Amino acid sequence: MSSDPQRGSGPVEGDLDAHPLADRFLQLTPESVLDAVETRGQRCTGRFLILNSYENRVYQLQLEDDSWVVGKFYRPGRWTKDAIEEEHRFLAELRDDEIPVAAPLTLSDGGTVGEIEGIYYTLFPRIGGRTPDEPSLDQYAILGRLIARIHTIGAQDTMRHRPPLTVETFGDENLAFLEAGDHVHPDARANYVATVKILLDQIRPMFDGVPTHRIHGDCHLSNLLWTPDGPMFLDFDDARVGPAVQDIWMMAASADAHGARQRDHLVGAYQEMRPFSESWLRLVEPLRALRFVHYSTWIARRWSDPIFQRTFSHFGTLQYWQREIQDLREQIARLSDR
Repeated sequence: MSSDPQRGSGPVEGDLDAHPLADRFLQLTPESVLDAVETRGQRCTGRFLILNSYENRVYQLQLEDDSWVVGKFYRPGRWTKDAIEEEHRFLAELRDDEIPVAAPLTLSDGGTVGEIEGIYYTLFPRIGGRTPDEPSLDQYAILGRLIARIHTIGAQDTMRHRPPLTVETFGDENLAFLEAGDHVHPDARANYVATVKILLDQIRPMFDGVPTHRIHGDCHLSNLLWTPDGPMFLDFDDARVGPAVQDIWMMAASADAHGARQRDHLVGAYQEMRPFSESWLRLVEPLRALRFVHYSTWIARRWSDPIFQRTFSHFGTLQYWQREIQDLREQIARLSDR
């Protein structure tokens, strides 16, 4: 596996493959999806597109008035209803402050979370736009100011139903899950566990004293659309309490000098709207390393899903875990040089 920072993510959770609704989620039918959407009192034409999402099931559906909505069906066991509603309240606060985010639509019962066959779902408006290949420095400045505004709202409340982004949740608990199962190849197991423990011991003190608040959590370019009116932030599915720098490094993720220059531009624009201590940038590489561990656990928790087995067919092989160990050792070396 490469050190690509856009690895998948998810919360600290149990084995989702063992959830009693796991099979029903995997066998979700188009009829169930259409029935859920029509609970708003609008009928579907039957035309729909399946959108790319590993974590949830996401569909773009046409209504009889020729408008389109996006239906998001949540993987059972990942978030509780309270946790989903917590995300939606955050989005509503951002929307009300005129920050460009994709906020959920209101359902017929007045809420934003529906349920069909035990599976939670939400409807969103379809938003047209494009994902920029790489923003210009001027566009990074716009994004920096918008991320600062998101964090200003984020600091006004907290999240009580989602685990925060910490060394314990993304590091210790994920490693414990991998150790408890048979996901790590036996010939790499001891080496991998020892390497992760060395890493966690090294980065743990670096988080001391860094303030935390609600953040996007997965703020990379694939969760951004550039519309005629400017950028639109999508998919707050990983929103949680964490350090502000998580959203900064994810938006400009390269570990080289080019990435550092982009982050400096983001931070400079961010500071026009909200304080940001440049000392917090010391967490860029620790957070990248935690994402490596989290990524492997994210796959392991969903391994019975055929989509994961097809997409990550190399997962569990000796070569996979040897590459993980190499990536983590490079992170340890990079941290030691700082």
